Amino acid sequence: MSAARRKLLHMGVECDVKRKRLRFSGENIVNAADLQHYRRLLLAKRDELSATRDEAAALVPPAGDSEGDLMDRASADTEAELQVRVHQSDAHLVRAIDESLARIRRGTFGVCESCQQPISKARLEAVPWTRLCRECKERQHA
Repeated sequence: MSAARRKLLHMGVECDVKRKRLRFSGENIVNAADLQHYRRLLLAKRDELSATRDEAAALVPPAGDSEGDLMDRASADTEAELQVRVHQSDAHLVRAIDESLARIRRGTFGVCESCQQPISKARLEAVPWTRLCRECKERQHA
């Protein structure tokens, strides 16, 4: 039995991997249909990020290009720097999505990593890669 599964059982969360369902204090957190729905959302977002990154890379002129006047080069350098920052942000989001897909496979998706309470379906719909419930996320930023 995995450490994550033992931890869930200790907290009163049952993990039925065969049925792809979590139960917390006798109530379903997410069922197999929910898991498939969130999995599709996560995969679609990851594909969208990949497509956006590919399109942006084709549009950005290389930094330090010696063609054009000083303003053109400065603009190209600024745009290239912006694209690097966007790429880093997207890479962070892709990692979060991949981690969420792994939690679906492990049977821990939908449980807050901080308080071990169920994450609301409304939050999972808005941010399916979240690891924290709304209350714990707000405490983290306070």
